[in-house]
Amino acid sequence: MTDVTSSLAQFDDTEALITLRDWLRFAVSRFNEAQLFFGHGTDNAYDEAVWLILHSLHLPLDRLEPFLDASLTDEEKAALAALLKRRIAERIPAAYLTHEAWLAGERFYVDERVIVPRSFIAHLLGDQLAPWIEDAEGVEDVLDLCTGSGCLAILAAQAFPQAHVDAADLSADALDVARRNITEHGLEARVTPLQSNMFDALDGRRYDLIISNPPYVNAASVTALPPEYRHEPALALGSGEDGLDATRVILGNAARHLKRGGLLVVEIGHNREALEAAFPHLPFVWLDTEGPGEYVFCLRREDLS
Repeated sequence: MTDVTSSLAQFDDTEALITLRDWLRFAVSRFNEAQLFFGHGTDNAYDEAVWLILHSLHLPLDRLEPFLDASLTDEEKAALAALLKRRIAERIPAAYLTHEAWLAGERFYVDERVIVPRSFIAHLLGDQLAPWIEDAEGVEDVLDLCTGSGCLAILAAQAFPQAHVDAADLSADALDVARRNITEHGLEARVTPLQSNMFDALDGRRYDLIISNPPYVNAASVTALPPEYRHEPALALGSGEDGLDATRVILGNAARHLKRGGLLVVEIGHNREALEAAFPHLPFVWLDTEGPGEYVFCLRREDLS
């Protein structure tokens, strides 16, 4: 019997599970037994189980302790069991099951038309990209390239209150999700979703700031992705043999879309060594992020020219 089959079989006998505490222990055990992969908002079985249980029971996501010894109704048990079983059987990331993801303290709607929001740029926007941007009030035009769910475009609009933000993506499906998030954050007047294959539909537009979290997974890593990642759009993950196809397009075109002194900020995952080898003439500045490595670079327009 495989680990997944064994884990699912345990759901046939849950009569002894009475309280939320009981179900939490059970869920953590089953997730670990099934060897699920975490990386779409949580990084361990406990946090994933807490998220799904609180969501299923319509409880505040930041309030676990007061409810641990509360008993579940039969209807609640059935709904929770179905949700946990889907997470195990289909290896669907929790964010897709709950249709919500959190980034920089903000909630975003997500489904399988977009990757689950995760970007080191979000943390940098919280600090208004200081010291690389000296006057946040002076930022008037921003581009979020490869916007996906629109999360970074929304965070950029919040960080730079005088700015208009273009949220560009090739995928019409992704832009539908972005529109929903833009509306839910009340930013329709300041964030514009645009369908564009990279810069193709942006002729004549110039920006004080271009940010991008483009596809950057190399071919070898794409083939080794856990099943959870295969629920995400392939278009938003892989980027050629070395993971730099999208970044090459950005570096080759950003200068003509930046104003004088404009800033380009791009996330490239674990590809720093490959990037610096491919562009030895560019003076990449690697920004400090909350992560364990240097995943985000910035360049001025003049560096690109």
